Amino acid sequence: MAVYNTSSDSANTAVRAFLTKVGEFYFGASFNTASGKGKAVWAKIKEQDFNGCCAYCGDSSSTLQVEHHLMFNRTEYGLHHPGNVVPCCKGCNKRTRKADKSFSNWEEHLLAVCYQKGQADKFESRKIIIQAHIKNFHYPELTASEKHAIRVIANSLYDNIKIESDKSLGLYKELDKAFNKEI
Repeated sequence: MAVYNTSSDSANTAVRAFLTKVGEFYFGASFNTASGKGKAVWAKIKEQDFNGCCAYCGDSSSTLQVEHHLMFNRTEYGLHHPGNVVPCCKGCNKRTRKADKSFSNWEEHLLAVCYQKGQADKFESRKIIIQAHIKNFHYPELTASEKHAIRVIANSLYDNIKIESDKSLGLYKELDKAFNKEI
């Protein structure tokens, strides 16, 4: 839970909700990993596809979290879709960064984790498992036009939510002035 919430937090949540709906459109069903069929699909991914292990380091002793290998944000526009989620331990669920401070893509992150854990020999086999997972769940290979459309809508949504949040504060201040003058 955030200690300090900003209009950017609500805007990012709106973008993730949009990416969830687009992912469900391509999947053809709801994908709520906390209940129902989505939870069953997530359990299958963890247990059958990844043998109850972190997709990046292979750890099986930790509680595994949902990791979107194409990041679920305004940078990579990864969709919330079964083909875009892998089980991940808490340590590996912090994406590595490049020298320019941008986030690594999932393959660069996998490579970094494998080297950090002294498991460089596991990189290729883990990469193949993740790629097979993506293919098995038919994660959509979006065209440049589709990616552009998602980017335009997500950025517009983000900007509009931030603007509305700021406008709401302005409205509150105006109403507060009116109410306080009546007293």
